[in-house]
Amino acid sequence: MRCDAILAVLKELAPEEMACSWDNPGLLAGRSDKEVRTIYLALDAEDQVIEDAISAGADLLITHHPLIFKPLKKINDQDFIGRRVLRMIQADLSYYAMHTNFDSAPGCMADLAAARLGLKDCRILEPEGELQGQMYGIGKAGKLSAPLTLGQLAKLVKERFGLPFVTVYGDLEAEALLTDCALSPGSGGSMIEAALGQKTQVLITGDIGHHQGIDSLARGMAVIDAGHYGLEHIFMEFMESYLKEKLGDAVAVRKAPVIFPAAVV
Repeated sequence: MRCDAILAVLKELAPEEMACSWDNPGLLAGRSDKEVRTIYLALDAEDQVIEDAISAGADLLITHHPLIFKPLKKINDQDFIGRRVLRMIQADLSYYAMHTNFDSAPGCMADLAAARLGLKDCRILEPEGELQGQMYGIGKAGKLSAPLTLGQLAKLVKERFGLPFVTVYGDLEAEALLTDCALSPGSGGSMIEAALGQKTQVLITGDIGHHQGIDSLARGMAVIDAGHYGLEHIFMEFMESYLKEKLGDAVAVRKAPVIFPAAVV
């Protein structure tokens, strides 16, 4: 199956027009006319991921996070991005990224994460626009399926996303029950104002800085930092199922193992 035919299927799911203006999704390296027999899925186009994709005989690598964000003035072996692009081109490995378009699109990252936590009555946390009659945007706000303490909710997040740990800004011993929750997979510091504006009691996200966490708490909203990778690794599992459903036996689909990049010692 040609690469451009597969990309058309991906764009039906998460149109590139739904991406944030600063983002860089799309075909970032390789040939659109390449015949694809094997797809490899990962969250990031790291060195090991690229080598694993090549070893698996992949013709197309699909990641959530784009390797290239800024224009490249040079492509050589003098920096890690150039080396990775060169390696993919040498191996004739086409490379496609679907980032904030996947975050924003209905049924994709935010909806998948909300479903894992059993959120009800969900609405878009930060609307971005409308395309073909569909509203899209970053994150979700909704109701927990049952009231939980902050400690109970933190444990639920760990369990549902298979996490080794989470960081919590708030009192884990508090007995107050939470009902209103905001969720923004990935880096969510910029979503604090949107969550406070929707009067949520807790924001579940990743990459929260010290001052963002304590300032949010001072304003009445707890934060559960589940890590950037922690909430978004579900991209790989979903895309594996989606591509197998859409492409059938025409293309083999493989994915990178879930390996958390950070640890607490």
